[in-house]
Amino acid sequence: MTTLTAQVTPGVWVAHGTRDEWIQAGPHPHDRAAAATLPAWRATEFLASRALLRHLLRATLPAQADAPVHADDHGRPALTGHPDTGISISHDGDAIAVAVAPHRRVGVDVQQPADSVPDTLLRRCLGEHTPAVSALPERQRAAELAWVWTVQEACVKAAGTGLSGRPWEIDVPPGRPRGQWESYEWISLRERSRTPLSCAFSALRGPVTRSSAVRSPVTRSSALRGPVSRSSALRSSASRGDVETLCS
Repeated sequence: MTTLTAQVTPGVWVAHGTRDEWIQAGPHPHDRAAAATLPAWRATEFLASRALLRHLLRATLPAQADAPVHADDHGRPALTGHPDTGISISHDGDAIAVAVAPHRRVGVDVQQPADSVPDTLLRRCLGEHTPAVSALPERQRAAELAWVWTVQEACVKAAGTGLSGRPWEIDVPPGRPRGQWESYEWISLRERSRTPLSCAFSALRGPVTRSSAVRSPVTRSSALRGPVSRSSALRSSASRGDVETLCS
C-alpha cells in the first residue's frame, strides 16, 4: 500500500490515500466501537480514514497514535488527552486525506473534480476570479474549482466554523499554491497530488516538547507504505454535492 505523505511546512503533515486501500487495515478498537452503529457505507469511509490517520500518527507522533478521537467544542476531530495536537480528516468518493499538526489548528480537504460545473457555482466560489476560470475547457474548469474549494474548506475546518463560516467567500486566486486567510496559512499540494488536496493551519502555539517530537520524520516527498489501523471524519468535509448546493 502506497500513500502520498508530505510535510508541507515544519510540523504539519498531510497524508492522502484511497478508501479501498485503507479499508483493508485492521481497525483500532476505539474506531471499531465508534463505527459499530454506522450504516455500512458510512462505516467503510469512517474506518478507512481512521486507518490513514493512525498510520500518519504512528510515523510522526507515535505516543499519540492510540488515542481515542472525539469532536471538540467547535466540531473539529481531536485526540483525547492531547488537546494541543491538531488533526483533520477529509474524504470524497474513494479519496481520503488526513492532517496532523502538533501545537497548531489544522484543516485538510480533498475533492474529486466533477465532470462539469455550472457558471453560477463558479461565480459564487470564485468571485472576481470567475472570468479566468470560465475561459478554460470544461474539465479544467471543474478541476480548478475543486482546487479552490479544497482551500476554502480546509480554512474553515481549521477555524472550526465549518460551512457556517461561508467558505465560498474566502478569496483564493486560481492556480495559487499557497496563501493566507485571516490568521491561517494555506497550502495546495498541486505538485504532489493529482487529486485536489489542500491544508490550512494556524501559527505554532507554544514550544514543541519532547513528547511531540517526531520519531520518524516524514519528508516532503516520501511515501509511507503499509496499513496500521483506521481513521475518521467526525466532521466530514463537504462533498461535491454539498458544494453545488451551497454555492449555487
